[in-house]
Amino acid sequence: MALGGALMPGATHWATKVELTISCDNLLDMDVFSKSDPLCALYINTTGSHWYEFGRTEMILNCLNPKFTKRFVIDYYFEMVQRLKFCVYDIDNNTYDLSDDDFLGELECTLGQIVSNRHMTRSLLLKNGRPAGRGTITICAEEITDTRVANLEVSGRRLDKKFLWWSDPFLEFFSQTEAGWQLAHRTEVINNNLNPTWRPFRISMRSLCGGDVEKPIRVDCYDHHVSGSHDLIGSFKTTLAELQTGTYLTPAEFECINPKKLKKKGYQNSGVICIKRCQVEKEFTFLDYIMGGCQINFTIAIDFTGSNGDPTNPQSLHYINPEGYNEYLTAIWAVGNVIQDYDSNKKFPVFGFGAQIPPSWHVSHEFPVNFNPENPFCEGIEGVVQAYQQCLPQLKLWGPTNFSPIINHVACFARQAMRQNMASQYFVLLIITDGVITDMDHTRTAIVEASRLPMSIIIVGVGGADFSAMEFLDSDDTLLRAPNGDVASRDIVQFVPFRSFQGNSVALAQSVLAELPDQVASFFNSYKLKPPNVFNASGPSWRD
Repeated sequence: MALGGALMPGATHWATKVELTISCDNLLDMDVFSKSDPLCALYINTTGSHWYEFGRTEMILNCLNPKFTKRFVIDYYFEMVQRLKFCVYDIDNNTYDLSDDDFLGELECTLGQIVSNRHMTRSLLLKNGRPAGRGTITICAEEITDTRVANLEVSGRRLDKKFLWWSDPFLEFFSQTEAGWQLAHRTEVINNNLNPTWRPFRISMRSLCGGDVEKPIRVDCYDHHVSGSHDLIGSFKTTLAELQTGTYLTPAEFECINPKKLKKKGYQNSGVICIKRCQVEKEFTFLDYIMGGCQINFTIAIDFTGSNGDPTNPQSLHYINPEGYNEYLTAIWAVGNVIQDYDSNKKFPVFGFGAQIPPSWHVSHEFPVNFNPENPFCEGIEGVVQAYQQCLPQLKLWGPTNFSPIINHVACFARQAMRQNMASQYFVLLIITDGVITDMDHTRTAIVEASRLPMSIIIVGVGGADFSAMEFLDSDDTLLRAPNGDVASRDIVQFVPFRSFQGNSVALAQSVLAELPDQVASFFNSYKLKPPNVFNASGPSWRD
């Protein structure tokens, strides 16, 4: 949630994109038998006293001094006062709602204050305005001007055993800044392996070395502990220039040195880290792709299952209201007005799922709402609303609630677009649902497969039901895993609880589209696909 640029209402001038990095120190310890499990949520003030959640960092287990790797990218307007609020929570459960988690403190400030300080440390405050113990939050701001990234493939060899006969190693890369060493990237943990190979990863040049290939970089290798007290296996310092010398045939090798063991007789190292690939590439931005002719294709899917309630009952989310509105209609209007600006022809294929449909009254999990399989498109959001209103009285809300058929339907078109070997089309499936899902395993498999295609999924939850299943699919902290163990190549699901944004269309727009720009740009860049009209785009050529 945290990677798209936030567009501020009423802004008419060009913005500067600013990346915010968050860390905390001396947080309150709210857990009895362990340390707090902190997460930082960023809220942006839109109008008056209304705040909306822009994004969250990852949650770090058992840590009172967290350094978060997830960053926030915000559009900075010099002429505007942009009020921000950073709230830190101790996460005690798996629900998306933060109100049932322990509050560790907050900081309210303006983006201008952060930008002018560049590196700002302030005390965290409780809701009553009193200090949250000795807790502090540090926010670093950096303007995004360099779009280059370093793509790395890294392995380890003969790492030290830290517990009996194994270690669970992970790496942390740090950039040297004026304020000290700043975390740039943290790899995944590989369990029970002294010769690990980590998944390929990428780090922006601005985060890793500020664009200077000779600037010092520190790499720490740790043995992971669930308690949060990770054991240092060893460290080394290098530069990007040195990392770039590594190849598959002759990796760049660096000895991990543990300072505590240096005085031991015969000590050589605590293992070797091998850089098998470090390639710097320029990247196209989201705007490069859009302005270069990439088409964003939205498909809308509406949940017509029985869990929504009888449409003749005023309590139903699908209530056939004489006044012409219900929860689903409100969501369609609000979200539709957000997405239609990004769809070039304003024609939306709209499908329903989970209802018995005429004339055979069989249950369908993928039927055109206008009952025209040859042309399921609706003209603009007005056409979507009209088709919904005409369709609803003709259906019998039924079940089960299966997401996978409509996901696979859109994935089929995305797969065809991939064969063009160009960034000409990107597909977005918008699912409006009450949150109940019955084919979770098939849905997980479908999402994992779709993660390798030019496709994203936005799930808008209506009503007040339990959305824990939707939050599970929106895997912000760890990549989604299919039942067979296959791991998604990226996070493509964005979940938005609609009731949190009713009456605030600006906040809704920002939340619905928050992750889409980075999902589009990162996907096409990872496959080195150019915009169709590359000369119209401001980005680089891969031949540069």
